[in-house]
Amino acid sequence: MELITPEFGLIFWTGISFLILLFILKKFAWKPILNSVNTREQSIKDALAAAEAAKREMENLTADNERILKEARAERETLLKEAREIKTKMIADAEEDAKVKADKLIANAQAAIETEKKAAISELKAQVANLSLDIAEKVVKAELSNKDKQLKLVEDMLGDAKLN
Repeated sequence: MELITPEFGLIFWTGISFLILLFILKKFAWKPILNSVNTREQSIKDALAAAEAAKREMENLTADNERILKEARAERETLLKEAREIKTKMIADAEEDAKVKADKLIANAQAAIETEKKAAISELKAQVANLSLDIAEKVVKAELSNKDKQLKLVEDMLGDAKLN
């Protein structure tokens, strides 16, 4: 029961021991403990500040990445648009070139056909002329074989010559 109701001597010596311990702790341990606590507090503050800075830098990097992605997408769209335009132009140029070549071939073919047609007509005229001469020769021979017919032909020709 002495611990529950202590005597004055026990309280006195316990108080003295406590004050000596407090003095020794203050003299030798309190400053290093406070320094270590302050150092720890400062390192925690520095770590929090570094974490906050890292967070801001990460946000900036994320924003930069988004901006770069948008630029890349825009550039890709521009390149695709240019490629489509080039493709369309190449197709149009090829079609125009093919049309020009086709028109040239058609014109050459029509010219060749016209030349062949003229040659055929000339040949036909020559054949008709030869046939006409052959027929005329035969008719004239038949007409001139008889003396009476010859005289009559000469008189007809003279009559025609006077009319003209």
